[in-house]
Amino acid sequence: MSENLRTPILEMRGIVKEFPGVRALSNLTFDVYEGECHCLVGENGAGKSTLMKILSGAYKPTAGSICYDGHEYRSLSPALSKSLGIEIVYQENDLVPTMNAVENIFVGKEITKFGGIVDFKTMHARVRALMEKYRIDIDPLQTIEKMSVSDQQFVKILKALMNESKILIMDEPTSMFNVEDAGKVLELVRNITSHGISVIYISHFLKEVVQIADRITVIRDGSVITTYDNANHDTPLDAITKDMVGRPVDVFYQKDACEIGDVMFEVKDLKLTKDSPSVSFSVRRGEIVGLSGMVGSGRTEIVRAISGADPRFSGEMYLNGKKLSIRNPRDGIEAGIAHITEDRQRLGLNLGASVLENTLIVDLQQQNTIRPGALYNYNDYAEEVQDIVRKLKVKTPHLQQQVVNLSGGNQQKVVLGKWLFAKQSVYIFDEPTRGIDVNAKAEFYKQMTALTKAGNCIIMVSSDMPEMISMSDRVLVVRHGSIKCELTGDEINEQNIIKEALGVG
Repeated sequence: MSENLRTPILEMRGIVKEFPGVRALSNLTFDVYEGECHCLVGENGAGKSTLMKILSGAYKPTAGSICYDGHEYRSLSPALSKSLGIEIVYQENDLVPTMNAVENIFVGKEITKFGGIVDFKTMHARVRALMEKYRIDIDPLQTIEKMSVSDQQFVKILKALMNESKILIMDEPTSMFNVEDAGKVLELVRNITSHGISVIYISHFLKEVVQIADRITVIRDGSVITTYDNANHDTPLDAITKDMVGRPVDVFYQKDACEIGDVMFEVKDLKLTKDSPSVSFSVRRGEIVGLSGMVGSGRTEIVRAISGADPRFSGEMYLNGKKLSIRNPRDGIEAGIAHITEDRQRLGLNLGASVLENTLIVDLQQQNTIRPGALYNYNDYAEEVQDIVRKLKVKTPHLQQQVVNLSGGNQQKVVLGKWLFAKQSVYIFDEPTRGIDVNAKAEFYKQMTALTKAGNCIIMVSSDMPEMISMSDRVLVVRHGSIKCELTGDEINEQNIIKEALGVG
């Protein structure tokens, strides 16, 4: 049956959402049919997350209505949204690390037997049945902290499906996945929609979007630009990109040439634990060294040990020939190491603080280290911070805006801004553009290039293959916690990286 003869299960009509000084959504209309995958794309700050928060009940719209299954609502509460069968799977992790998958899926709504005893056997059986129905292969008895990032994502999806969802919102579900795991998610989406569940799929991976979507809606500046019928999965990527940014944008950034000097930063015989392999490598002045490998290969663990975020068993680090003593993040900062983490909300920002305060937080720590108890007036640095905000094109009405009210991409820019203000020497970028649109990516790449031209060096961890290939002067492929090979020049290509990462080279 053609869609113009069908009635959408969900219609969001004329939605307006205003925050102090910002109109996030402007007369936006969006609908979803039963059993379809409707992808929502747009730049960071376009309004995607705001629209979904209205649908999940986190925000109340300033104007407009929500028509769901024939019933009209002016707004939804989180409880009402869940009772209607609307579930959202966020890109940030909200699972309890010390609980296993079964316990996480039923947390707060445990099945009990007579006397109030938790019936774990029944809960386990229900999870197994759901895994079989949707062909999800994980160990439901494993604790979350021991799971890979991809398996944790599957647990979050199972948790939503266990609530008998009718509409499943998936926010950047593959942003931290390798190609193989991303493919599993796309296959899972097909399985979900085949059972009549509607999926609203938000992603910046446009090839993935075209591959999975029945329809694609592009929003820009809080308004719908166009909705593509993607039944044949052939919507042109350049058309979507142009709609997103309002002008043609090269999807793949071409890094400027930069003079590479002598060895600046050196890691020797780094071991994370007594039994882990040792890691040694160096980075030259003006150079970007990429750490590539599959999710779970140990890339993030290596850079966290370097910056002092995690302890290490042994190993030495040198900056410009001087041996560093790094036991914690403060030591790393004092040594001149900037660590732009992959988890911006939990580790990179104080969400309740302003853009100004977040940008100055590293410098504040340095000042207190140099002069304990010294007074620090944030407003004295407002002009310098405004220059960084302008340079990074952070969308904020003013410097006093709380970071929690910014889009994910703009939050990531603030994380970068605090390290630019601190003026470090070694910059570690861990998944620098995760969850960021193509236009914001280009801005990030320009800043990375500027840092190397200024005589700094960069270590970059990335699962984005075009990013790894286009931005790296050298690529070190990590597998099972050790560096398996070094690729340079024409050797840096997708085939070589994948082969070495999988161990089939």
